[in-house]
Amino acid sequence: MGEGRRPVRFGVLGPLLVTDGSGQWLRLRGDRQRSLLAMLLFNANTHVPVERLVDALWPDLPPKSYASNLHTYLSRLRERIGPCITRTGGGYRIDVDHDDLDLLVFTTEAELGRRAVRAGDPVAGARHLRTALAQWRGHPLADLQLPALDADVTRLAAERLTVFEDCLAAELDAGRDAELVGELETAVAEHPLRERLTALLMTALRRAGRQAEALEAYRRTREILVEQTGVEPGAELRAVHAEVLRGEAEPAASTRPVYQLPADIADFSGRDRELDELVDLLTTGCSPVVLSGQPGVGKSTLAVRLAHRLRGEFPDGQLYVHLAGASNPRAVDAALADLLRTLGVTGPAVPDDLEAKAAVLRDRLADRRVLLVLDDAADPAQVRPLLPGTPSSAVIVTSRQRLSGLAGAHRVDVEPFTDAEAGRLLARIAGERVTGGPADAARIAAACGNLPLALRIAGTRLALRPQLGIGTLADRLEDEVRRFDELTVSDLQVRSSLALSCRALSPAARETFWQIGMVDLYSLPAWAIEMLRPGADAAVEELVESSLLRPAGVDGMGQARYQIHDLVRAYARELAFTEDGVDERRAASHRLVDAALALVDLAARRLPRTAPLPDLGQGVPAVPLDEATTRRVLADPDAWFATERPVLVQGIGVLCRVRRYRMAWLLLERFARYLWLHGHYADLRTCAVAIAEAPDESVAVRANALLALLAHVRGQYTEAVRRYRWCARRLVGPADQQALGWVRTNLADCLVGLGEPEESLRLVASAEPLLFTDEFGLASMLRVKSGALNRLGRLRESVRINEGALAKARSSGSPRRVALALQSLAWSLALNGSLDAAVVAADEAVSLLRSTTAGSSLARGLRTLGAIRAGRGERGAAVAAFEEGREIARKMNERPRVLSCTRAIAASWVGVGRAEEAVPELHTCVREYREMGSLSSATVTLRLLATAYDALGEGDAAGSARAEADRLADPRDANAETLYSLLVNLTRT
Repeated sequence: MGEGRRPVRFGVLGPLLVTDGSGQWLRLRGDRQRSLLAMLLFNANTHVPVERLVDALWPDLPPKSYASNLHTYLSRLRERIGPCITRTGGGYRIDVDHDDLDLLVFTTEAELGRRAVRAGDPVAGARHLRTALAQWRGHPLADLQLPALDADVTRLAAERLTVFEDCLAAELDAGRDAELVGELETAVAEHPLRERLTALLMTALRRAGRQAEALEAYRRTREILVEQTGVEPGAELRAVHAEVLRGEAEPAASTRPVYQLPADIADFSGRDRELDELVDLLTTGCSPVVLSGQPGVGKSTLAVRLAHRLRGEFPDGQLYVHLAGASNPRAVDAALADLLRTLGVTGPAVPDDLEAKAAVLRDRLADRRVLLVLDDAADPAQVRPLLPGTPSSAVIVTSRQRLSGLAGAHRVDVEPFTDAEAGRLLARIAGERVTGGPADAARIAAACGNLPLALRIAGTRLALRPQLGIGTLADRLEDEVRRFDELTVSDLQVRSSLALSCRALSPAARETFWQIGMVDLYSLPAWAIEMLRPGADAAVEELVESSLLRPAGVDGMGQARYQIHDLVRAYARELAFTEDGVDERRAASHRLVDAALALVDLAARRLPRTAPLPDLGQGVPAVPLDEATTRRVLADPDAWFATERPVLVQGIGVLCRVRRYRMAWLLLERFARYLWLHGHYADLRTCAVAIAEAPDESVAVRANALLALLAHVRGQYTEAVRRYRWCARRLVGPADQQALGWVRTNLADCLVGLGEPEESLRLVASAEPLLFTDEFGLASMLRVKSGALNRLGRLRESVRINEGALAKARSSGSPRRVALALQSLAWSLALNGSLDAAVVAADEAVSLLRSTTAGSSLARGLRTLGAIRAGRGERGAAVAAFEEGREIARKMNERPRVLSCTRAIAASWVGVGRAEEAVPELHTCVREYREMGSLSSATVTLRLLATAYDALGEGDAAGSARAEADRLADPRDANAETLYSLLVNLTRT
């Protein structure tokens, strides 16, 4: 393209591809716009008449406005790709540099390759021809239906096959014989009527000393030709057949450097950092490098890309050996013989003894700079005889095994793609449909576990099936039952790739793999695997060595942990339910769940009780537990929960999927003690939503009570009340009484916030006899009762209740209970006007809470302390308390406390000349309080807003705010009136 224009690259040998200078996809909207570009690109740098473009875009009947439509499409194309499209007489032309269009590269490189072969340089010729073939990403314009180019596409496909044959012929002339056999056999199977391919295969087999197989190849092809076409093989194939029968001697092997690498993948994506690090390793003498990883992670593709990048560093050749370790491991003796023949050692010069062959290989590679790629090694024994003896050459090994026994190797674990790399690969394969639907593309990548093989299959399916919606494919892949059926295209299958690794396992390792699949967790500690399958250490090591299980180091509790990739886990789960022994595996998984429940119960009972939920009641049935694990839990239950938290959340979800809802609830009601303490409300909600689907109403109602509580703390008062009432109507059995007491207490607390203190008092009165054995519950009930009395102006009763509650709390010895009682008392004292006593109580409450992990209670305590200090005229200390409280509440997503602290901070701005900033903030608070249904809080905020308007001299706005506050106010609500009188001090200068 011309100077100063954006460097844009185009691809038509596959789905239509347009990328900018950084390699990012450029999205083109509409099939006609893309079809127009395809027409121009297929005729790049030449004039295309308007009539031909119109016929292509509207093959049936063009619209009357076709001229303006065509002009619009061209204008939009120029906006996206730059001014490379120009008007030329009665048509248009696109100017594209040779390197910026894959079709031009293919045509030019194919011609250069053929010229080199004619000039007697088959090595250079093969190199050019491979470059030409590497431009192809699939069927030309696979994502477009463009009948006008059907003939061109058919011609191109035929030309590609001819270039492929020319390339193989050149590589045979260059001395690459045995290594081509597999590629030729595949090609002959795909194109059984192409006689030249069979001739090339027979030549390669003959040169490799496999005359019988060469004759068998001829027989099969002749049989197919006669049966399907009624004709005998042509002269070229018959001539090769005659040569094989005569056993004619082969010409001497080429003395040129041998380059056996498979073609690089044109749509290779990602791995930039890994490639740079590997290049540094191999150019600084670090060899062999072993690339290991799970099936489908892209080890071979990475090795081939790496080897191509290193070609200049190894001018004496690049050898490639496919060792087939995952399927049918190739005999080392045969691999050595092929390597020696490739290096010019033929006939009697190839020793019979394995060690002798290895010695000759080391001799041939001595002091030469050769790169050897050993792909898909089965084990160290298959690799050792193939290693050079001098450091001038380098070796790249790929394997599903870690090859731990290969001494001196530098091991690199090839991991699945990052989210960004996965998105780029999908886009490169499937085109702009992916960039146009990023959310669905992300779902596809997640379902594929960012595994390159799975991503390539999914992308290819999208590219080959334009009618398949990206959202539809995402939906199908998210269904674990059909996921592996969807991840299949042509000969690429994720399931078969994983099956190769699984079949190679020992029976013990295979059973352990299935057992892990039955549990269906992505991360497991060593003790859990031991619980599933006692004495499984050797099996676990084998799974790690096979890259089916990944060691994740030692967690914060000193336990070894293992992780399993999502797709590998899904495959293990599929086998767990289809292979013999399902009942035994299910029993083992139940033992693990029972053990997990016992540990969660052990840990929960050693944490302080802070959640307004029923007590745990009786303990769980005794289960034999690992002694070391039990000690870790008892030593630091909080740290144990922190370590196991993600797995427990996932495990509760798994239990719900298999309809073990009651067990899921037993885990959650214990786990909730930790989650509530640390404000992990999102995890609580995730678990409760899943359990709420239980068909057993006694389980579902408890999960709904927890969902009501979560709505409550987030200020969703209307939703909380609705759920509380629904639960209260269903908790009617003898075993439900304590739960009913808690639901009524929490509902009463919610109604205080909604300005309904009378019903609140009736509810706590009915809850009290239900909680008489639960001291923590009674203390919570008394705090709610105090809040209701405050709203009704019965302040002396409130103080008396709180003083009694504080005395009981101090006798309990629990700092948290004391702090909560002090906090409630402090506010009652403040409402009574005893600010000096109130600040002492509030200070002590905050001090006690700082030594705990009760973030929610601390935020509430700081808010109370801030209001009392504001009433005492201590602006700086008050604002500091509100700011700290707001920060804690934000982290915990407790919206009511965030709002109350924000309101106070905005009020303080009025007092320092920032009333203009305070007004919009206070308006926001009023709106959100109204949405919550908290009219009392809205009343206080409106009065502060009026004060802000006064400071700005806007009397009408101030009057309107006060009038609205008066309309909403409850004259009995001492709480609101006193809170305003305290906070208004912050507005004064």
